[in-house]
Parts: sequence; C-alpha cells; structure tokens
Amino acid sequence: MKRKRRHLTAEFKARIALEALKGVKSAAEIAQENEIAPAQISEWKREVQERMSELFESEASKKKRIAAAEKQKSQLERKVGQLVIEKDFLVKKCVELGIDPSEKA
Repeated sequence: MKRKRRHLTAEFKARIALEALKGVKSAAEIAQENEIAPAQISEWKREVQERMSELFESEASKKKRIAAAEKQKSQLERKVGQLVIEKDFLVKKCVELGIDPSEKA
C-alpha cells in the first residue's frame, strides 16, 4: 500500500537543515530519526547555506533586487508578446502564400 505524501512545514525543514549544519549527527542519522531521505536533508542544508545572507540583507538592497527582478520579468513578458505577434503574422503570410506553416525547412 502506498503511503500518503507528507506536507512538511517550513519550520520543520529549517530545524532539520539547522541540525544538519551543526554537524553533530550525520544526514543519514537525522533522516532515519525523522523518516525523510538523506538527499532531502542535503538539499535543505544547501538551500539554507545559499540563502543565509538574505537574512542580513538591508531593506533597500532587497527592494533593489526585487525591482530588478520585476523589471526583467516585464521585459521578458514584452518580448514574448512581440514574438507571439511576429509568429502570428508569419503564419498568416504563409497561409496567404499557400505555404504550410507546420512544414520544416
């Protein structure tokens, strides 16, 4: 019988990752005690290490980083829109010229 998927809280994941970072127990020991895969613990530990600096990031720096991400997202959305319009135009022209638009060159 298949076991139902568990939904782990952020607090639980943080506690496990912190325990792994301390290095008192191995990932295998922590995994066995908490019934999770050792690879999952390694993943959470790596993510905590990569994102730890965000805790100490200033509000101004966070706002700049978020604004830059939003700007990039907006630019990408505009580019996608432009490419969709160009594709539709080319498909229409292919139909007008009697060319099968699904045909590869």
